[in-house]
Amino acid sequence: MQVPAAGTEPGEPESRRRMRGWPFLIAAVVVVLDQATKALVRATLPLHVEVAVIPGLLSLTHVRNTGAAFGILNAAEFPYKATIIALVATAALIGIAVYAARLSPHQRWARLGLALVLGGAAGNLIDRVTAGYVIDFVDVYWKDWHFWAFNVADSAITVGVGGMIVDMLGFGTHVPKTP
Repeated sequence: MQVPAAGTEPGEPESRRRMRGWPFLIAAVVVVLDQATKALVRATLPLHVEVAVIPGLLSLTHVRNTGAAFGILNAAEFPYKATIIALVATAALIGIAVYAARLSPHQRWARLGLALVLGGAAGNLIDRVTAGYVIDFVDVYWKDWHFWAFNVADSAITVGVGGMIVDMLGFGTHVPKTP
């Protein structure tokens, strides 16, 4: 008797099992794009230099986030700050990966959302582990109001959470009327 692979259902066709891996491919693409854009920023844009893309609305500015999401704890200094934040991020990343692997294949929006969150979290974790900070560079503002600077990983996380909300609200779900 053949035992099905972890995360698969008994009798599940091979083609369906192969399709279950697409969220991890999307997560990997997010990590590659995130790390490539950050490498480009490091190589071409000096720290704290601003380049206007759309004057009065959007700039590219190389900044370092030593805190957590949205710059929380950025100004706080305490022993082993980078290590503690990296460990919390690692635990969250493992939890997301385990949860994503257990979702039903029919939960496409949730799987897409979690793939984006997983890729974004991994991209930022790479920065935290290798440098002790995350590189942010997209700066959106209007007059005196500034949004937090962000990066590709942050964008993927935000869009991913949106996908999960779409799934929770039931959009795109079709339930047949007959059994």
